[in-house]
Amino acid sequence: MTTENPAPHAPDPEPGPHPGPDHGPDPGLERWRLLLGAPAERCTGPLSGEAATRDAALDWLYGRDAEQARRGVRAGAHGREGGDGPSAVTAVDWLDDIHRLFPKETVERLERDAVERYEIHEIVTDPAVLERVEPNPTLLRAVLRTKHLMNPEVLHLARRIVETVVRRLLEQLTPEVRRSFTGTRSRRPSRLPLARDFDFRGTVRANLAHYQPDQRRVLIERPRFHSRTSKHLEQWQLILLVDQSGSMVDSVIHSAVTAASLWGLPGLRTHLVAFDSDVVDLTSDVTDPVELLMRVQLGGGTDIARAVDYGTGLIDNPRRAIVALITDFYEGGDPYRLVRGVRALVEQGTTVLGLAALDQDADPVYDRGLAQRLADAGAHVGAMTPGELASFVAERLGR
Repeated sequence: MTTENPAPHAPDPEPGPHPGPDHGPDPGLERWRLLLGAPAERCTGPLSGEAATRDAALDWLYGRDAEQARRGVRAGAHGREGGDGPSAVTAVDWLDDIHRLFPKETVERLERDAVERYEIHEIVTDPAVLERVEPNPTLLRAVLRTKHLMNPEVLHLARRIVETVVRRLLEQLTPEVRRSFTGTRSRRPSRLPLARDFDFRGTVRANLAHYQPDQRRVLIERPRFHSRTSKHLEQWQLILLVDQSGSMVDSVIHSAVTAASLWGLPGLRTHLVAFDSDVVDLTSDVTDPVELLMRVQLGGGTDIARAVDYGTGLIDNPRRAIVALITDFYEGGDPYRLVRGVRALVEQGTTVLGLAALDQDADPVYDRGLAQRLADAGAHVGAMTPGELASFVAERLGR
């Protein structure tokens, strides 16, 4: 079966159960028709009932695709020509429809495409829509990108999305971060018998003289335990320098949540600094990541070297400092100045991390050339989840 106009990257609609072949259209053909769009009807036949309603919801979004407009292909259920303007259906109606017609995973994909691919801003700037929408990370990113368009009433409603998603992220991340700081194991033995620190191999070695071959077991007279490094260590600094360009929105969100999770931990003082062409110290708002994110202004230029210079000025003890530079390494300022700044930090004993991503997926998109130059200057370059960053910091504190 071929078609000249499949729906552009439409998600699998996962329609529910349908009547058998003797009582209605073939469910398999309906599914292909929903995926491929109106031109497939010559092979699948027309849709009817709830399947036609699903197609209308998909067409409201994907029917506006520029490729369809260029090829002059008529959209499906609305009878709307590609590129002839928006349907009479409002964003409120559409959201109500997709939440009724599709499973949660498909709804999240449709909302993501609406706000990120087709830039349907009313989904996050229309009060009527914001009152209905279910908060999720996609909508949080959209709010951060469009909050400068919002009047105070809309901004108040949008804040609900920010608060809900940030609370969920904190609930997920904080226990993982706290576990990393319970103290790391040392090779030294401990006299404190704690089950979590039981040294299995050391215990077996220490008691081999008591092996009972007839029963094939070792009689343990002297159990061994690991010691742990103290939680109350000499003060360290963690300085998070976060690129707030539009492409780094996920890392901005997770940096705010990570800083809030790390705040107040023994032995660690956390700073959070956002930058584009300017530098803004957000440390005073770290305990309120919602307020912090509402202050962030995405976009603008990128002067990474300037941010590194600012972070350098915050350091009290270079050998007890970690500077985490979270950026895509697309430098709008002076790359030579940036490399010199990073090399100077490394030479004075500071640990420098260059993170191309800091989010739950850690999928980096970055300037590999400049990243390699920073690695050559002594920085640790890569991508991390917030939990991995917490573990890295905990290991340094345990040394």
